[in-house]
Amino acid sequence: MTTTLEGPVRTPASVVSPQYRALSVGLIALVTLQAFEAMAVATAMPVVARELDGMHLYNLAFSATLAASVIATVLGGRWSDVRGPLQPIMAGVVTFLAGLLLAGLAPTMEVFVAGRFVQGLGTGATQVALYVLVARAYPPAMHPRVFAAFSAAWVVPSMIGPAIAGFIAENFDWRWIFLGVTVIVIPSALLLWRGTVGRSVHEGAAEPAPGLGRKLVFATLTAVAAALIQYGSALKLAGLPLLAAGIVLLAVSLPKLLLPGSMRAARGLPTGPLLRGLAFGSYTAAEVLIPLMLKYERGLSVTAAGIVLTVGALGWSTGSWIKGRGMIGNMAALRGGAVLIAAGISLVTLVLIDPVPLVLAHLGMAAVGLGIGVLHPTVSVLVLEMSKEGEEGNNTAAVGVGESVFTVVAVAVSGALFTAAAQNYAVGLAFTVALAILGAVLAPRFVHSRAAGTMEGTAS
Repeated sequence: MTTTLEGPVRTPASVVSPQYRALSVGLIALVTLQAFEAMAVATAMPVVARELDGMHLYNLAFSATLAASVIATVLGGRWSDVRGPLQPIMAGVVTFLAGLLLAGLAPTMEVFVAGRFVQGLGTGATQVALYVLVARAYPPAMHPRVFAAFSAAWVVPSMIGPAIAGFIAENFDWRWIFLGVTVIVIPSALLLWRGTVGRSVHEGAAEPAPGLGRKLVFATLTAVAAALIQYGSALKLAGLPLLAAGIVLLAVSLPKLLLPGSMRAARGLPTGPLLRGLAFGSYTAAEVLIPLMLKYERGLSVTAAGIVLTVGALGWSTGSWIKGRGMIGNMAALRGGAVLIAAGISLVTLVLIDPVPLVLAHLGMAAVGLGIGVLHPTVSVLVLEMSKEGEEGNNTAAVGVGESVFTVVAVAVSGALFTAAAQNYAVGLAFTVALAILGAVLAPRFVHSRAAGTMEGTAS
């Protein structure tokens, strides 16, 4: 325990200390397994589509999961507030398992897509409820460490998941990518359940209120809009009508799912979904273009280009660790993280110039990963801290929806600009840099008073 001018400050317990061990291991295991499935399926999809004769439904296998996740995130957030987080977590785990089994045993591509949709329902409900569980089960001082562990649970599968999935698909059967995960999900969920015994997570903190059905309608419209944008961008010029229709529909439906004032970056909590969406959208859209650029402009192999992304994943893990250990303040993490993303992508873009050494791409991606690594968990921590009791699920769901939808839009628009500019990588990446810069500009608006807890205040 240390002492400050404001009095004694107790050092946060470890997430794996005896009183939290079962809960933390169960939480992290579930996040890791869902992350592995998300990373692995992209590697396995060409084999799946070929074997099931379903290339015409290839994109739908990804869009279905996104659409279901948006809907389930809204439902899971409200469910967590009213009934407590344990019910939606267990319901989400069962649904996720059902989707895995349906996809792993699918006789046709249509059934496989249905399985992916069911998986998305399970993932969306589980993820938002896990955040509410953190708010209820851990003291606020431990939240940064828990969310840092969540970030690491996503980063590790992004590094090894594709390789494992490729090995299984090539040497065994792609179905085991889905069926094998089911074997590990069940004990992970049971361990988490055991860790909740004796904790106040079995009851809700909010009263039932009307409006959920209306929200689910807007969630469905938002999911459809995101799918139209995704498909429209993939079809190049022929897809422009779909792209335009998706953007119009999104402009109507998305504000209904975010927090009041989010679309105009109102000061405080409403800026959370916007900030996280801009940062993660910038990061993801850049990751789509950078491997192509390194392969076709600088002649790198697929493996060598993948190593650059792995460096970014390591940077993310490092950034999360730094934030989890309290080595950087919240405002510095938000503002500085966005600046690092923008600067890192800019450095990578410079390798388009032949004399520029390729090591700059590695340094740039390390900076990008470090930036998202410190920013991403900070938004999660502060959203919970700013939320009133009984609103954690609703507010976390808004952040999740914002992140998902803004990412789809960022990937679609950067890809469309890249294509419209005669496959000019600098143009596409410039858009991702602009998103990160906008995030850096808006970061100071995501503030609250010193009295609430860990936020340093506007001037930090």
